[in-house]
Amino acid sequence: METRSDNHIAFKKPNFRVGDGLARYLVKHGRNTPIPVAYEDLLRHDGLMAQTGPDGKETLWTTVMLRPSEMEDMHDRLVELYQVLIGYGRALPYLRVASIDFCGYGNSQPFRIKILNQLNDNHDYYYIKKADASRVYGLELEHLLSPNKINYICTGTTLVEEHIIGVPGDDFMKDPLKYGGNFNPVRLCKEFVKFNERCFVRLLGDMRAYNFVVDVTQDFDQAQYRLRSIDFDQQSFEGRHRIYLPQFYKENLGYVEYARRFISPETAEQYAQEERSLLRKRYQVAAEQVEDLLDVMSNAEISLPEHVALLRSELAKYHAHPPFRKCSTMGEILTLQLKVMLSL
Repeated sequence: METRSDNHIAFKKPNFRVGDGLARYLVKHGRNTPIPVAYEDLLRHDGLMAQTGPDGKETLWTTVMLRPSEMEDMHDRLVELYQVLIGYGRALPYLRVASIDFCGYGNSQPFRIKILNQLNDNHDYYYIKKADASRVYGLELEHLLSPNKINYICTGTTLVEEHIIGVPGDDFMKDPLKYGGNFNPVRLCKEFVKFNERCFVRLLGDMRAYNFVVDVTQDFDQAQYRLRSIDFDQQSFEGRHRIYLPQFYKENLGYVEYARRFISPETAEQYAQEERSLLRKRYQVAAEQVEDLLDVMSNAEISLPEHVALLRSELAKYHAHPPFRKCSTMGEILTLQLKVMLSL
């Protein structure tokens, strides 16, 4: 498995609106539902207060300050929205909002809502973000084609997502033994190879170590790992095909070095073939819905014309498959990418 350090994203991705076709898809498949709080409602706050980390330095997150006269109503509506997202179906009086945080960094500029269960002091998070078509396509493809199920709602200009649990990929590699006494590097390498393949097949970009998490599960006498994307803004946007291969990011060098040390190129190829086989089965199980999504995506604008031209050219060369050059949208490129890589 090779890597390079020159893989970079040139500039901030623009926000693409959720078009009529995608909106109809979301209604049809239960992703659009009435919600008690819109993203714009949270923008009418009374101020922001910087947050500091354990090292005393300011983080990217700030605490949202609400007017006292509006706090109770807003907290009630945020608890109601959490119940809509999780799907309880009834009001639970022992839930309350513990905090509201805001991050102005990145495309989605999320609000992070901390929900506290007063019965046992357990807490959970969810996020309210600007709706962006790229991110919605990424979330839906993750739900349909990956081993992970994604819970989200997209209504109007508001996107609501559940929290994805795991150790940030960059933190994990600093000290893997910290997150499980029976560290198994071969299993971690296998998961990274599969994750790398999965991202490339479905054209999910910018999977640097801080944009995915490692979910660690203890399995008898050893640990099992799963790498999960947490950022879907770069779904089928960039033009360079290397952007869609996590192995080429310098931020992922620790994972690549582990793969070089602990598994052979032949073993890595075996794991990649296994993942393609699993992707093929997931596609076939949900074929009608996947193809419905791809039809909508093929008629949507989610990238720049120069990126479409570059990616279709690079994939035509990479796969030695000239039909890529006839694609006019990212959706058409992804449709052909899935067919070629999964032998559909």
